[in-house]
Formats: sequence, structure tokens, C-alpha cells
Amino acid sequence: MSKIKIKTPEEIELLKAACKITSQILTAVGDIVKPGINTEDINTFVHKMTLDLGATPATLNYKGFPKSVCTSPNEVVCHGIPSKSVILKEGDILNVDVTSIKDGFFGDSSRMYFVGGRETASKEVQTLVDVAKQSLNAAIKIVKPGAKFGDIGAAIEKYISKQDHRYGIVREYTGHGIGSSFHEPPQVLHVGKKGTGPTMRSGMTFTIEPMINMGTWRTVLSKIDEWTVRTLDGKLSAQWEHTVLVTRDGAEILTEY
Repeated sequence: MSKIKIKTPEEIELLKAACKITSQILTAVGDIVKPGINTEDINTFVHKMTLDLGATPATLNYKGFPKSVCTSPNEVVCHGIPSKSVILKEGDILNVDVTSIKDGFFGDSSRMYFVGGRETASKEVQTLVDVAKQSLNAAIKIVKPGAKFGDIGAAIEKYISKQDHRYGIVREYTGHGIGSSFHEPPQVLHVGKKGTGPTMRSGMTFTIEPMINMGTWRTVLSKIDEWTVRTLDGKLSAQWEHTVLVTRDGAEILTEY
């Protein structure tokens, strides 16, 4: 495995600035997610706001990705491509994943939205979205110097296993180191064994972004666009993501909202 970068105080400040922009954009997106809009509308909004805040959308043309944001509704796990043909309706759930580049540093985060309001989704769907967020929180709590990266996946698995539902934790898509590059070492798995993997050190920065499915953890990649990832069984998926910093005694969420 390549060496995990330890960020300098100056680099951390630059990273924080990029993360703040990403968080601001995601907050603003919450005001426009309504029944009847299409996901291309979200892309247009995110692109303009990113530029207005003096940043650049990281996903645009990244390895051929054609848009400035990922929009993943319902059974789409991740990397959904915004489109005028994807029209949101009441009761849908939607993940919006934003990464901003500011002064050469990347801020990456995603969150879930209830289209038409939380009350329009069934209790089962509300619980899925909540459990996904709580699994992220459980993972962040174990981040500190001396912890192992395998502890992150172990914490998520432990939390999910305590739920009354047979959720699947996606394995193929993971968190990652982040800084002056979009994706740096290490790969951050959302399943794992406690006490395994590289050791966390103060100054490391990475994303944690568990994808929790209503059914199987298995996914399928679209053969049409080669980006969109869906659950294999067509059941719903929810994801929350933060960029975190390992501090001297714990973790700081840089994309807090």
C-alpha cells in the first residue's frame, strides 16, 4: 500500500476551506429538492453555486464523468448521472454527492434527502436512511490516533448487525484518503475486522461513506453509462459521507453540517 499522507497545518486549513464549500452546497441543495424537478436541475444548481463560491466541481470530466455532481435516487447506490429524464417524485429518497476543489484541495461529502419531505416516505424507508447516517456516526466515533483502519468497517458492521433489519453493507465502493488529490491512500472499507489495517495518525484525512442497502449488499454497474451503480435486487439504498481529520485525540468532521 502507498504511504498515507500526513497533512501539514497549512494543508489542513486549505482542506477545511474546500470542505466548507461542499457543506454549504449540500445545505442549499436541500431547498431545491422537490417533487417535479429533474436531477439535471440539481446539477445546474450545484455547478453554478460551486463556481460562485470560487471553487471547481471535482466530478466534472473526472475519468469521463460528464456532470458536476452525483445524484443517486432510490435503488441507485452511487455515481448516478444527473439527467433531465430522471424526474423526482414524492416519496423518493435521493443521495447527492458533492466534491469541491478550492485552491488545489478537495472537499467530499454526501447526504440523503426525502423528496417531498420525510413524512412522505414509509417508516421502513425513514429507518433505512437513519440507520445509514447512524452507521457513519458510529464509525467516526472510533477515529483517533492509534486506531486501525479496519476498525471503521468493524464499527459499521457492529452497528448494522444490532438493527432489526437485514441490511446489506456495500463492499465494492469505499471511502478514501483525500487532500490535494481526489482519491489518495488508504482505501476505507465499510466492512472489516477490528485491529487490522494501517494505523491512524494525527493529520490523516479521509472519507467515510457507508452505503446501506435494504436488501443484498451486492450491486450492478450500468452497462449503458458505465457509471451508475444500482442494488442487484432493486431495493433501496442510502448513503451518508463525511471528510474527517484525525486529530491529536480523536476526529474532526470537516464537512459537518
